[in-house]
Amino acid sequence: MVDERRVAVVTGASRGIGKAIAVWLARAGYDVAVTARTVDEGEAREHSSTVAASDSSPLPGSLSATAALVQAEGARAMMVPADLADFASLGAAVTRVEDRWGRIDVLVNNGRYVGPGHMDRLLDTPIDLLDKQLQANVLAILVLCRLVLPGMIARGGGTIVNITSGSGFADPIRPAGEGGWGMGYGISKAAMHRIAGVVMAEHGDDGILAYNVQPGLIGTERIAADMARFGFAGGAPPDVVGAVVRWIVENPGSVQTGGRCVDAQALCHEQGLLPGWPGPVPTPNPVVFDLSASDAVATRERVDAAARAASADG
Repeated sequence: MVDERRVAVVTGASRGIGKAIAVWLARAGYDVAVTARTVDEGEAREHSSTVAASDSSPLPGSLSATAALVQAEGARAMMVPADLADFASLGAAVTRVEDRWGRIDVLVNNGRYVGPGHMDRLLDTPIDLLDKQLQANVLAILVLCRLVLPGMIARGGGTIVNITSGSGFADPIRPAGEGGWGMGYGISKAAMHRIAGVVMAEHGDDGILAYNVQPGLIGTERIAADMARFGFAGGAPPDVVGAVVRWIVENPGSVQTGGRCVDAQALCHEQGLLPGWPGPVPTPNPVVFDLSASDAVATRERVDAAARAASADG
C-alpha cells in the first residue's frame, strides 16, 4: 500500500527558524524529516562568526528536541543528520527519507553556514571561508534541489522554499561588526536568491512551485547568544516564519511564483497568522536596497510602450 501522507524536509532544523518551520508544517499535517548537525542537546561545535575569536559552547536546540515537538503535533518525525558542507551526507539524508516514507512533497532550505567569516570584513576573511559559505549557502541548496526534483516531478508537483535574506538584495550602510555583515554572507545569499526563479522557469510546467522567503531579523537562540556584539539583537519570534511557510504551502495560488521574495514579517502581520504578535518594527540596522530591477522594469515599460506606439503609427 502506497503511503499518501505528505512529507516535508527542513534543513537547519535543530533550532531557530528551522525548528519553527518544522513544527508549523507538522500542524498542517506533514510528516517532517529534520536535518542539521546537532543531534542531541549539549553538543559543542564552533559557532563564532568571526576569525578573531572562537566559541564552541553548546547552543540550545537539537534535532532530538525538534523531532519531539513535531511528534507532539501528531505527525511523524525523522531525524536525518547532515552537514551542508558534506554533499554525500545530503544525498544519504534524502535517500533515507524517500526509502522510508516514499516521497518528499516540500523542501525547505533553511540551513546555512555557521562559523567564522560570517561577520568579518573582506580583508580579514580568508578565501577558504568565503568558499565554505558559497558551498553551504548555495551549492548545497542546488544539490538538494537536484535530489528531490525528480521525485516531485514524477508525482506531478512539489514545493521548494528557500529562506533568503535581505543581505542578498541590499547593501549594509555600516561594515561588518558595526551593524553590517560579511562579504561571504551577502554574496552567498544573493546567489541563493536566484535559485527559485530558475527552478520555476525550468519546472513550473511540471507542477513545481519555488519561493524565496525573507524572514527579516528573527530572535533565534543564536541571535541571542552570538550577535549582539555585531549590532544585531531582538527580532520577531521564529513562529512568524513558521506560520508563513505553512501558509505558503497551504495557499499556493495566493503567492506569486517565479522566485518572488515573500516578506515573512509583512505577510504574517497582514494575514493575521500569529495572533498576539504586534507586527514588524523598524530595523536597527538600515540598509540600501538594490533597486536595479525596478529601474530595469521602468526602462522595459518605456521601450515596450514606444514600440507599440511606433507599430500603431506604422
